[in-house]
Amino acid sequence: MNFEETLAARVEEAERVLKQYLPEESGFAKPVMEAMNYSVLGGGKRLRPVMMKESYTLFGGKSGIVEPFMAALEMIHNYSLVHDDLPAMDNDEYRRGRKTTWCVYGEGMAVLAGDALLNYAFETASKAFSMVRSESGYEDGPDRMANALSLYEAVGKAMQILSQKSGISGMVGGQCADICAEKLESSDVTEELLLYIHKNKTAALMESALMIGAVLAGASEGEIRRMERIAENIGIAFQIQDDILDVTSSLEVLGKPAGSDEKNHKVTYVSLNGLEKSKEDVRRLSEEALAGLQSFGTRNEFLEQLVANLITRVK
Repeated sequence: MNFEETLAARVEEAERVLKQYLPEESGFAKPVMEAMNYSVLGGGKRLRPVMMKESYTLFGGKSGIVEPFMAALEMIHNYSLVHDDLPAMDNDEYRRGRKTTWCVYGEGMAVLAGDALLNYAFETASKAFSMVRSESGYEDGPDRMANALSLYEAVGKAMQILSQKSGISGMVGGQCADICAEKLESSDVTEELLLYIHKNKTAALMESALMIGAVLAGASEGEIRRMERIAENIGIAFQIQDDILDVTSSLEVLGKPAGSDEKNHKVTYVSLNGLEKSKEDVRRLSEEALAGLQSFGTRNEFLEQLVANLITRVK
């Protein structure tokens, strides 16, 4: 298979995993479940769960224990999009080519859907604990018990990474800085502030993806930290490319309105540094990330190609 075919297969796998863990729409809470599923199943690149699985594979992971975390991370990503689209935030009416959750279900239900996805993400990730016995052969003897205890520790560490990278020290912290930056004069928005926003609002979940995959596969602390740095470069490059596309693309291509940053008076990497330097920095950061991935003893060529593909993506 070529890269596009392999990517499609990986995305299909991530979609299967995600659907497996989504709530069944029933009972008095059915409306919020419908809104949750609407927001999550509206398409998307599934980049983060794919990256997590590829990191897991890179370090020799072979079991299904990574799957609850794949689904959980995508739920967290989508809850953030539901809230981002709200009138109080970016006030966007389209996402992935269709009406945003608040436009379909109302603002109140969209707030609840985002809240529910965040809580349900951790409920989902915690299911990995119940998989430890079957994945480690816990009942087969003392060696297997030691494997189980090690895997319990890995799942606990993965939960910590997931919560930290999605919270005030990660994505939420970046979103906070982003909102505060909108109230500043353009001249007061520094590159340092903008990079903080990009690192936390966007890169933190990618860091979570690569780190959790490595942790669950038994990577060393040094390897986990290297993956964190690689993902930081990928995430910042990804967001700069987003800023570029907001200037150069269209609703038909993006699936959401182009020019929304300018409409919302946001200072972006492009407005601060210009289009050409922004493109150069995307290339530089992506090349650094690739070099980092290629420095491990084993190689995951698909993951490397996926990172390279981010440079030229058009949506």
